[in-house]
Amino acid sequence: MNDTTTAVTPAVTTASPVFTVPDGSIVVGHDGSRDSDTALAVAFDFASKLGVDIVVVRSWSIDTAPHGALYNHGYVSSFDDVTETVRKMLIADTAEIGARHPEVVLHHRAALAQPAQLLTQLAAPALMLVVGPRGLGGFAGLLLGSVSGQCVQLATCPVLVVPTPKHDSHEDHSHADQPHADHSH
Repeated sequence: MNDTTTAVTPAVTTASPVFTVPDGSIVVGHDGSRDSDTALAVAFDFASKLGVDIVVVRSWSIDTAPHGALYNHGYVSSFDDVTETVRKMLIADTAEIGARHPEVVLHHRAALAQPAQLLTQLAAPALMLVVGPRGLGGFAGLLLGSVSGQCVQLATCPVLVVPTPKHDSHEDHSHADQPHADHSH
């Protein structure tokens, strides 16, 4: 696996960060959730078959910054330092899935940005944008989270929303040990 990484923190007045994304690549949103792992695995299957790169992206905000990343030895960390921490977490979180497809070039991008805006901007030259149905902030009853829904509405490339696997759904399993009637007749 060829790995290229970038961490960018835009100036406060910048609407969004500037990244290069290979034309025809697959852009994948990854927030560290199981749904984003599933989306990344599906994207790797496509990228392997199509012979294209993957650009995996994680955004952050003051509210979602990793625990302890905003302060370092009594000092407030710079946005660049926090972005670098987020990028390193993204690399670690995606390493296992990436190792299964060494033939695919994987690029890591991290930025202080609104997730849907960042993903749709980066995906403009991409073959497709791949996201999970909902991420870490999702409500269990939602079929489509706010970021994935915004991506579907805003993207200029095709968007693949990878559903949660049935065995891994976020549904209430409090009655899972009770027998179910078979109505398949």
